[in-house]
Amino acid sequence: MTDTLRLSVQHPGPGLAVATVVGDVDLHTAPVLRADALQLIEQGTPRLIFDLAQVDYFDSTGLSVLIGIWHAAQEAGGSLTLAAVPGRLSRMLSLTGVDALLRVHTTLEEALADLGGDAGAGVGAG
Repeated sequence: MTDTLRLSVQHPGPGLAVATVVGDVDLHTAPVLRADALQLIEQGTPRLIFDLAQVDYFDSTGLSVLIGIWHAAQEAGGSLTLAAVPGRLSRMLSLTGVDALLRVHTTLEEALADLGGDAGAGVGAG
């Protein structure tokens, strides 16, 4: 586990942000994820895609943060979509039923296609 978490954000379409998450999401770093995501929503980007391909560890604190971000996005008329979900998080989503709330895709490309066809033009997988 690391003590750092980085988000690289791209805006492929109106109201849509793709946040590439790099690092581990745990008790120490989850607040960074929450703060950055809520800031995006408050700035008028309520549709979020988290590209998790570069995340090795995701604990229950991170899962709780995802639920909070999903609620905030919903209240703003948006959504939270996950792409390239690591195995541990995928199991947690399934076991807790949270996978019924969040859109989950195998790749970033699939997530972008689900949210608007060509919205992903020019956005790489990480």
